[in-house]
Amino acid sequence: MRLVLLAMTLLLASCGGIDVDHYRQEQPKLDLVEYFSRPVEAWGMFQKRSGEVVKRFHVDITSRRDGDKLILDERFVYSDGTRQQRVWTLTPLGDGRWRGTAGDVVGEADGEVAGNALRWRYTLDLPVDDTRYHVQFDDWMYLMDEDTLINRSFMSKFGVELGQVTLFFRRQPAGQ
Repeated sequence: MRLVLLAMTLLLASCGGIDVDHYRQEQPKLDLVEYFSRPVEAWGMFQKRSGEVVKRFHVDITSRRDGDKLILDERFVYSDGTRQQRVWTLTPLGDGRWRGTAGDVVGEADGEVAGNALRWRYTLDLPVDDTRYHVQFDDWMYLMDEDTLINRSFMSKFGVELGQVTLFFRRQPAGQ
């Protein structure tokens, strides 16, 4: 019985994680509107929880403003040749909080920026072969310098980690 209680305690403690506010003093400060004010190129991969890389991809991202909303148009090309587009509509809520919607996001994404970090949490309607799954994403993005952003996402279903997505974003130089 003690072993079961210990295991449950460790499991619950690992679920707490770090709050985005932990990064409030980190530099450079992430300003989503400023960062995405120029075209962005990204490279990424999906790894199963075993660590096996099962998919690699490239993304071109352009943005525009619609009032106070930030619209991100993401165009994916995967290593198997498939293509996908996701258009995010990001709405600032104040105090570093953001709400996001996209065609394959179930409901709304909740985001919060503090210092150099952004944490997004959302449910994605993910197609796999001939089936669709609703999986939860816990996205962490970190601004490394004015043009480089690193994204690490944890994908889970029913609280069980399915895998991780790692992305490296790079803004195009000004004037291009």
